[in-house]
Amino acid sequence: MPEKFVVDNGSIRELARLLEETGLTEIEYQIGTQRVRLVKSSAQNGPIYSTTSVPSYAPPPASKEEAVTAAPAAQGEIIPSPMVGTVYLAGEPGATPLVKVGDMVKKGDTLLIVEAMKVMNPIRAPRDGQILEVCVQDAKPVEFGEPLIVLV
Repeated sequence: MPEKFVVDNGSIRELARLLEETGLTEIEYQIGTQRVRLVKSSAQNGPIYSTTSVPSYAPPPASKEEAVTAAPAAQGEIIPSPMVGTVYLAGEPGATPLVKVGDMVKKGDTLLIVEAMKVMNPIRAPRDGQILEVCVQDAKPVEFGEPLIVLV
């Protein structure tokens, strides 16, 4: 059984302050199986900070370099997950998905939701476009940098 993760709010605030002061977009700190990752999203979505406890048997997340190289795809723009969490394609269980393949979206439209630490984080369209592919399944876990949507 994984040990309980205890959040030190002072340390989280210090790391968040360091993100702001340095202009970094991500900080990860780990001691043993306890990992804290803070990820600052783009200015349009505002800052998003998340913390996770990773059991020792969990595979490490994709590297930042891998996430960056996945940005533009040959047939469209891949919208990656900005955090580790659970993805939801609809606003509530049983509802119609927010978007489906072929839908036209406007910049700022909510495409799906990633829940992290009991916080629902809307993932918004970075620009106008059409949904070419939905790369994830509803209510399934996603990793940082994992492709969510392909937008053309």
